[in-house]
Amino acid sequence: MRSKDKIAYFYDGDVGSVYFGPNHPMKPHRLCMTHHLVLSYDLHKKMEIYRPHKAYPVELAQFHSADYVEFLHRITPDTQHLFSNELARYNLGEDCPVFDNLFEFCQIYAGGTIDAARRLNNKLCDIAINWAGGLHHAKKCEASGFCYINDLVLGILELLKHHARVLYIDIDVHHGDGVEEAFYFTDRVMTVSFHKFGDMFFPGTGDVKEVGEREGKFYAINVPLKDGIDDTSFNRLFKTIISKVVETYLPGVIVLQCGADSLAGDRLGCFNLSIDGHADCVRFVKKFNLPLLVTGGGGYTKENVARCWTVETGVLLDSELPNEIPENEYIKYFSPDFSLRIPNGHIENLNSKSYISTIKTQVLENLRCIQHAPNVQMQEVSNVLSRFHLTFIFPILMKMRRTLMNAWISTPKTSTFSVMMNITKETMIMITTWMMCKIGMNTVYSFGHNLLPFQ
Repeated sequence: MRSKDKIAYFYDGDVGSVYFGPNHPMKPHRLCMTHHLVLSYDLHKKMEIYRPHKAYPVELAQFHSADYVEFLHRITPDTQHLFSNELARYNLGEDCPVFDNLFEFCQIYAGGTIDAARRLNNKLCDIAINWAGGLHHAKKCEASGFCYINDLVLGILELLKHHARVLYIDIDVHHGDGVEEAFYFTDRVMTVSFHKFGDMFFPGTGDVKEVGEREGKFYAINVPLKDGIDDTSFNRLFKTIISKVVETYLPGVIVLQCGADSLAGDRLGCFNLSIDGHADCVRFVKKFNLPLLVTGGGGYTKENVARCWTVETGVLLDSELPNEIPENEYIKYFSPDFSLRIPNGHIENLNSKSYISTIKTQVLENLRCIQHAPNVQMQEVSNVLSRFHLTFIFPILMKMRRTLMNAWISTPKTSTFSVMMNITKETMIMITTWMMCKIGMNTVYSFGHNLLPFQ
C-alpha cells in the first residue's frame, strides 16, 4: 500500500471556452464548471496543478496521419467551404464541426493526457488527472463522435515507452472504439469497455465477440449492456471482470476513461447510474495501487458532468465531499437543491440476470484463453526493445553492409562516391553506437562483431 498518493491535475481554462455550435450536445464549458467545483471544495490544495503544454503537430502524428493533423491545423470556419472533399474524407461536419480554435482545443486536451503519461512514466506522481481528455472515438485518419484527436491513444503510446503492458478501462456509455481499434492487433495493451450496445446505438461496435486479432486476440474485452443498467448490476459486473483482468494481465499502469454520459439523466445516455455508482468504479480501480491516468470523456448534461468528475477527484484524493455545493462561479447551474449527488434514474433495466450472467461468462472464458498463452508473461520494455532492435534493425544494417562492400569493390572511386560512402559509414556507426547504448555492447557484438563495413 502506498502511504499517500501524489496526484497531478492538468487544466487549461482555454479548453472550456470553445463552442461547437448551437444545438450541439458537446459543451466544453462543462470543463470550466468542473474545475471551479473542484476549487470550491479546496481539492486543489491536495494536488499538484499543471497547465498542460499544447501538443505539437509532430506529437499528434505519433498516432494520427500527418495529412489529417495538417488539415486540422489549417481549416477554419471561414475557409471550410473551399475543402468539401477533405471535410468528407476526414469526417468533419455535423457531429464533428469546424469551429474557431479547433486545433488549439485539440492541442490542449491532447497535451494534458501526454503530460499526464510522462509524469507517471517519470514517477513524479502516482495518479494523473486530465478531465479534458478521454476523446476515445477519434481514428487515425478521421474525426468521429465529437472527437478529433485521440488523446488516449497518444497517452498510451507514451506509457508503452516505460511499461510492458497497459490496461485501458472505459466506462463511457459509448464503446471506446477508437482506442480498441488502435491496439486491436497487439498484446501490449488490453482494452476493456463497458457500454451500451444494440438498437443502432453509436458507434455500433463493441459486441462481446470482438476480441482482437493476431497477437491481440483476446486482448480486447467488450462488455455490451442494454438500457437502464443500475448501480448494483453495473458495479458487480465491473468488479468481477476488472479483478480477473488485473490478475490475468498484470498491467504496469492503468488508463481509466470516466465518460459521464453513463450517468442517469444524461442527454445522450440511457443508463441508470448514480454519481456514487459511477465513482465506485474509480474507487475500485484505485485500490490496485498501480500508476493511474484518469480522463474524462462523454457527458452531455453538463452540471452532472461537473458533479461527477468533482466527486471522482475527491475519490482519488480519499476526500469525502459534503453534499451541499459551496459557493462558486457556476453555482446557479446546480439549482434548485445545490446538491452534489444525483439519484439513480428510472429507465427500465433491460439487463436481466441471465443476460448479465451470459456476458460475464463469455468475458471470463475469453480471459482464460490468454492465461497460458506464451505472450502473456511478456518481458520488460528494455528486453522487448532489445528483441525489436536485434530482429529488425540488425538485419537491415547487415544488408546495408553487404551492399556497401559490393559497391566499394565494383564502383570507380570518384570523390563524390567517396563522400557518399563516408556519410553512410558515419550513419551506420551512429546507429550501431545507439544500439550499444540501448541494449548493451556485448549483445550487439554477439550478433556479429564485424557489423560496420569499414574499420
